[in-house]
Amino acid sequence: MDAISVILPDDSQLSVEEGATVEDVAYEIGAGLGRDTVAGVIDGDLVDARTPVHDGARIEIVTDGSDEYIDVLRHSGAHVFAQALLRLYPNAKLAIGPWTDDGFYYDIYGVDLDESALDQIETEAQDIIDEDIPIERLSYPRAEAFELYQDNPFKRDILETEAAGEDPVSFYQQGEFEDLCKGPHVDSTGEIGAFKLLSISSAYWRGEEENESLTRVYGTAFESEDELDAFLTRREKAKERDHRKIGREMDLFSIPDHSPGCPHYHPNGMKIRRALEDYIRNKNDELGYEEVWTPELNKAKLWKPTGHYDTFTAEGEMFNWEQDDTEYGLKPMNCANHASIYANEQHSYRDLPIRFSEFGTVYRNEQSGELSGLLRVRGLTQDDGHAFVRPDQIRDEIAETLRSIEDIYGNFDLEVLYKLETKGENAIGSDEIWSDATDALRDALESDDLAYDVEAGEAAFYGPKIGINAKDALGREWTIGTVQLDFNIPERLDLTYIGEDNEEHRPVMIHRALLGSFERFMGVIIEHFNGTFPLWLAPEQVRILPVSDDNIEYAQAIAAELGEFRVTVEDRSWTVGKKIQTAHDDRVPYMLIVGDTEEEAGTISVRDRKEREQNDVEIGAFRAHLQQERDQKRIEPDILGSTSD
Repeated sequence: MDAISVILPDDSQLSVEEGATVEDVAYEIGAGLGRDTVAGVIDGDLVDARTPVHDGARIEIVTDGSDEYIDVLRHSGAHVFAQALLRLYPNAKLAIGPWTDDGFYYDIYGVDLDESALDQIETEAQDIIDEDIPIERLSYPRAEAFELYQDNPFKRDILETEAAGEDPVSFYQQGEFEDLCKGPHVDSTGEIGAFKLLSISSAYWRGEEENESLTRVYGTAFESEDELDAFLTRREKAKERDHRKIGREMDLFSIPDHSPGCPHYHPNGMKIRRALEDYIRNKNDELGYEEVWTPELNKAKLWKPTGHYDTFTAEGEMFNWEQDDTEYGLKPMNCANHASIYANEQHSYRDLPIRFSEFGTVYRNEQSGELSGLLRVRGLTQDDGHAFVRPDQIRDEIAETLRSIEDIYGNFDLEVLYKLETKGENAIGSDEIWSDATDALRDALESDDLAYDVEAGEAAFYGPKIGINAKDALGREWTIGTVQLDFNIPERLDLTYIGEDNEEHRPVMIHRALLGSFERFMGVIIEHFNGTFPLWLAPEQVRILPVSDDNIEYAQAIAAELGEFRVTVEDRSWTVGKKIQTAHDDRVPYMLIVGDTEEEAGTISVRDRKEREQNDVEIGAFRAHLQQERDQKRIEPDILGSTSD
């Protein structure tokens, strides 16, 4: 039998027989690893341990100590739920049940469930876990698989799509329960140390509103009860910080029915967005970017040479239509428009880097069931940028961008995590180009000693990228910004510059977004700060509280002196206590209390949202303090330099 070569995580190569599985690879590495193998990762995809490998595949072995193990465990948790459901509701039809970042869900049809049913199902699921039932992989001929699901249109749909061409077809069995599934799973139900059903909602099959309405049950699973308890605690805290809830409380944004997936920013929300725009605009100036604007409506032919058209239409994510025998679309990305500006004139090697930035609004036809407040939308505005550079400028350009990102995220008290995302199945361009581009990104990260993880197969179709994740106050990771290196689009669009040798050369295109989209970033920082924004971001920075109506005129004079800030006067005839409580509930960083004593002395009494107070403060001194706190982008208010809690 012929030998093939696979690539291990340390980039070493291992020779194995053609037809070898992930488990076989593990045994080649060592008998102990072979025995401990639960699953594998092939080119970034989590697979069953018995999945065959191919020549040149990048392989990781998953054991119960691997990060991916929790995904395998939760996938088995979804099957435990389904088995418990069918024991109690044998007429239910199963649709699809994947693992998620926090647990799993299973979509079901033909049974009327509500929240009250979850406790009974969870009790049955715990019995299944206690039974420690072996989980085994089976194979059925394709025709037999269709026969098994003659009354289940959802499983037949999966057989015709995700499992198209598979023969025999992969199933998993635990006791009396069998499910069409490619895996992977743990060895037995007893490996699930903690199990919890979380909520119930509705969903459409395939996320399309014209399809059948299903019931979706969410759950989670962990190796231990302690891990589950910690998760449930974080989950409760996350509910309190939900940006949709805070957005309503602070009147920041809305997403009305007439604009699904397209947020409306209210005045308070727009103040935050403007502060972010001004900040990023200044960063772009520092990095040498020139701001441009490109239209949202274009002829679809703009995106065909770059590959965007094929990629986005294949996923059903592009808004496009025909008019007067011409196909138009709403732009899903800004890249092609910026490349068009670059190509508008000839450039010399001396001109490069040429950098364009744009707060460009783009549109993605996300499925209705996946929309989620500001975090998953259809209309989004990116703080987008594209640099056109010579090959010898790549490393310095990316390194300077990464240093700027480090500085930016520090001003939001967010921990930055870097992910080097490598070539995926939909990649365009040669292996050599991808290898060169990936090495350049790796060099840029390592030149500044930045720690990073490798995410195999997760790159954009046109080039590898550095994904920028942020860890928030609850320890959650959010994917936000990106830096991508692209040799392909300049080639496809025939972009050139005249080199020192008077010949045409190909520039390299660097795609980067410092915050990502304003929508997603705002959703993240609303939850990260729990609505208690730093002074420089707060929609209302100072509220002046006159003790009585007689002090309103003095309060208005103070507001005029602080006119460069976002200041309001609370002129309702309330008690001072109620005014203070309301300002505190509204998360205003500073309250200025002014009564007869302050008016006579020409001073103010300052109170911050942490309930620290300082009396007899000169207005000029307070204004200078606000200027310093704003300009330094301090995270918390600190009265006249006090940093104590």
